[in-house]
Amino acid sequence: MNKRYFEVRRDCPTCKSTDTREIYSCSFLKPPIREFLKSFYLPQGKIEFEYLKEADFVLEECNGCGTIFQKEIPNSSLMNKLYEEWIDPRKVFGLDSRKDNLSKFSYYAQEIMMIIAFFNKMPSQLKLFDFGMGWGKWCYMAKAFGCNSYGAELSKTRVEYAQSQGIRVITWDEIPDYSFDFINTEQVFEHIPEPLETLRYLKKSLKQDGLIKISVPNGEDIKRRLKIGNWMSPKGSKNSLNPVSPLEHINCFKQDSITKMADIAGLELAKMPMTSQLVYAKDWKGMKQVIKSLAKFIYGNIHGNLSQKGTYLLFRQKKNSTLLPI
Repeated sequence: MNKRYFEVRRDCPTCKSTDTREIYSCSFLKPPIREFLKSFYLPQGKIEFEYLKEADFVLEECNGCGTIFQKEIPNSSLMNKLYEEWIDPRKVFGLDSRKDNLSKFSYYAQEIMMIIAFFNKMPSQLKLFDFGMGWGKWCYMAKAFGCNSYGAELSKTRVEYAQSQGIRVITWDEIPDYSFDFINTEQVFEHIPEPLETLRYLKKSLKQDGLIKISVPNGEDIKRRLKIGNWMSPKGSKNSLNPVSPLEHINCFKQDSITKMADIAGLELAKMPMTSQLVYAKDWKGMKQVIKSLAKFIYGNIHGNLSQKGTYLLFRQKKNSTLLPI
């Protein structure tokens, strides 16, 4: 069948293994996937099912690294339609702005303070890069702390907004021309058709002593959730299937699969010093919140997950590293 608006992935996008197996399949036009797509996209803009009739929602699991990925993914043309039309930038900006509360920006501030403390340099000496910056708000916070802040984004609408706020936006082709201390990828790699190649490319712009952050939805128990099959379970809830959201979350990672991908790309796990985590941690107001924050801190240092949600990992370049063959 000619899939005019889709590409078919024949191997694991994380480790390139061809040892994969199908774990879920459903037509985009049939329940429960059709109902999920309507509930997800209509509040943000629209959904045009005629573009989906040639493909199916198929999840494959890699037996090598554990990544779960969508086999049939939108091509560049349909991706652009999805992110610029089905997701109406004007509606999404309004919805996103309603979440711009103190907690959100204090989280950005906490993270950026930890980054500055880690490098032990003046903020003006640091170059921070947000890959997949969205509306550029993380970049804006980094800039407010005095860092040299850069961003990149595919959406033309979001790029124009970020530029209007004074954010320095660079293109994909320009990335290797820079040398960054810290590269931020927040909720990005689950959307990328070729995550391993993208990570290798980003590494070209990472300083030898720099850090790259990968933060994605946690797919550790996604097979349990698939068995339950509640596609309407709210994001963040125990049974939410958001990590494999059709069309958008085309890669579903576990901690081991991210670490495997990073290893192939010549990167190794890095840790933020515990003192920096404690000094710059937020949400210490009230005894209940103190206990909650300490629990997150302890869990994070045991499991390498410092984020409130999703898988949050820091990587640095291996010493004398070379890219592993695939």
